[in-house]
Amino acid sequence: MKLKKGDKVKITAGKDRGREGIVERVYKKTGSVIIPGVNIYKKHVKKSEQMPQGGVVDIPRPLKSAKVMLICPKCSKATRVGYKVTKDRKMRICKKCQSTI
Repeated sequence: MKLKKGDKVKITAGKDRGREGIVERVYKKTGSVIIPGVNIYKKHVKKSEQMPQGGVVDIPRPLKSAKVMLICPKCSKATRVGYKVTKDRKMRICKKCQSTI
């Protein structure tokens, strides 16, 4: 997966299109990411020890990684991610300005 925790991304599809956020968690197996404050849904929670009141809680749900684009830290544009392989390491690069991410 080309996204990592801490990357700044822009949502390109869905109800939150155009919004930006920072990746909080990456699920490699399902190919999805969690971005706080984006893709929020309501969940009804029964009374328990952790939630003595119960009620309706807002939770962020995972978003497919295909629906987000990385924002390059150098040129500040939403871009695709490429790779550049040197002798000992593999680096992510911005497809627009060719800088390393």
